Amino acid sequence: MKLLTLNFLTCARKACKTSAASFPLHPRDAELEQIEVDLNPLFIQNVLPRVEWDALKSLSSELGLPNLPDQCPDAAELTSDDEPSQTLKDLHTLLLETTIQSGKLVCGNCGHEYAIKEGIANFLLPSHLV
Repeated sequence: MKLLTLNFLTCARKACKTSAASFPLHPRDAELEQIEVDLNPLFIQNVLPRVEWDALKSLSSELGLPNLPDQCPDAAELTSDDEPSQTLKDLHTLLLETTIQSGKLVCGNCGHEYAIKEGIANFLLPSHLV
């Protein structure tokens, strides 16, 4: 599961739909894997406006990955003299190359844990939680 995906997921329980604490889901016991992907500055520039920056910063720090700037960088900050900046490289590594192979995602509101196995998160809830 790519870390970019976590920026678009929230707890599946009905009770959590109205709570701000249900986003982002927090990784626990996460086994990370780096899968090399060609650098794609245009993709990063286009996806950044859709990313919840504070959640991404929180996720990065929880996993011990590179620190991100306090504010979301704009397109001009991502390249200098047509060369990718370090921030662009860090974002590329974080969003596109880093995957969670196993572990859990935990809701900050209800504490429900979603298992991740072989890079796939299981969001099916038992019937009593639906």
